[in-house]
Amino acid sequence: MAADQYYCTQIEFGTPEFDEALRLRDKVLRKPLKLEFQPQDIATEYDSVHLACYDVKSEFLAAVLILKPLDSKTVKMRQVAVDPDLQSRGVGSLLVSHSEAVARAKGFNKIELHARDTAVQFYKKLGYTVSGSVFKEVGIDHYYMDKQI
Repeated sequence: MAADQYYCTQIEFGTPEFDEALRLRDKVLRKPLKLEFQPQDIATEYDSVHLACYDVKSEFLAAVLILKPLDSKTVKMRQVAVDPDLQSRGVGSLLVSHSEAVARAKGFNKIELHARDTAVQFYKKLGYTVSGSVFKEVGIDHYYMDKQI
């Protein structure tokens, strides 16, 4: 993947771009588990940083993630979703790298996340480390991971 083929940017809660991101998250993260977003869950995202990665030429939404502040130095990376047709092409890595720069610029020095078992190797390649043992979240195995940024 050419890094100049995609760009990452912040999107605002409640906008048409946010709605598009929600559809991608639903497609990639929820529907395969037969889960649906609940309005009260989405409402809690108003204070999070929503990031999206788009194709430069077509403006196609390729990937999304959320950074939720936990305290003055730590954010939680959540809801990372890459369009299925673009997975394993570097778009997710580009977006995670962008999110780290955004978090640093906002004064955070640590990112933590709950990685699905299928995503642990992806995050390890990006410098995240596993701590603790496996736990269930939304019915599937997850691991706590973090990285100093």
